[in-house]
Amino acid sequence: MSATVSFKVTSPLGPQTVTLSYARAGRGEPLLLLHGIGHHRQAWDPVTDILATEREVIAVDLPGFGVSPSLPDGLAHDLPTMSAALGALCEALELNRPHVAGNSLGGLLALEMGREKLVRSVTALSPAGFWTRAERRYAFAVLLGMRRIAERMPLPLVERLSRSTAGRTALTSTIYARPGRRSPEAVVAETLALAGATGFAETLRAGATVQFTDDVPGVPVTVAWGARDRLLVPRQGVRAKRIIPRARLIRLPGCGHVPMNDDPALVARVILDGSRR
Repeated sequence: MSATVSFKVTSPLGPQTVTLSYARAGRGEPLLLLHGIGHHRQAWDPVTDILATEREVIAVDLPGFGVSPSLPDGLAHDLPTMSAALGALCEALELNRPHVAGNSLGGLLALEMGREKLVRSVTALSPAGFWTRAERRYAFAVLLGMRRIAERMPLPLVERLSRSTAGRTALTSTIYARPGRRSPEAVVAETLALAGATGFAETLRAGATVQFTDDVPGVPVTVAWGARDRLLVPRQGVRAKRIIPRARLIRLPGCGHVPMNDDPALVARVILDGSRR
């Protein structure tokens, strides 16, 4: 069931109101789910029902993505501000140090929440921030290309392409290893979400200087990487393990950058196992 929540976040211009959209399901210890740049909370739909058998699942549209508005004036779409906003979200929803799982940008945010001791466990799926300069430039170029295509493609063409496996592959093979498994309706919705993401440019700009270099002590961390990730290549997971030496590093065979749809059962098991540590 979807809902919205508003809360205050401190800014140089004084307290600002942030509003986020989210969906909540299941029972058990709370588990916060954070999507990647240009995506929306529905990226987690393939695994939500499995996770909800053991956890209260809260999937969030990050600021400026999905149906959540961008951050107000005075709040940058950078890592400290986003982490503060997510901490305030947890307070507003009365989530006492939830587990958190994130993909790509969401994985980076999940690790930052872990470093800030805002959560009780972290599962990061192909998290951003462990790239070399060249790898970051490549990833940003690909993301910008995807964004331009989504913005310029007429909706009837998107709908027509989404009805065939070949069309879904053309639209989404950058992020999915098995794009044929994505439903036509989901492909149309996420293409529209990418085209309409008001926070895309500012978030990408803020990411240009991001490098995750700190350990995450005292919090169980799982880092999982799709073996067929074409956006953030799997060797970045080895770097993550060096920086967070106590992290559990897991390879996701047959999975791309957004693995939840490529192998829902495997990804759900990795998240649940990580939240039991």
